[in-house]
Amino acid sequence: MQAQDPTQIAHLLAELRQEHRDLDAAIEKLVNTLGCDELQITRMKKRKLLLKDTIARLESRLIPDLDA
Repeated sequence: MQAQDPTQIAHLLAELRQEHRDLDAAIEKLVNTLGCDELQITRMKKRKLLLKDTIARLESRLIPDLDA
């Protein structure tokens, strides 16, 4: 994941945000299911946190560096 071009980063961000939303919906659905798999939910939540961290790093790369 070495996108350098701001356009590539923005496209990747859109994909990651969509995956994050999809995971959120899937987790919500599993939590509301009787006899849900706690291990699967935990793994999905970890993936969601990883996505959130990746999104934050990519967003910070889009902010231009300012020379003081």
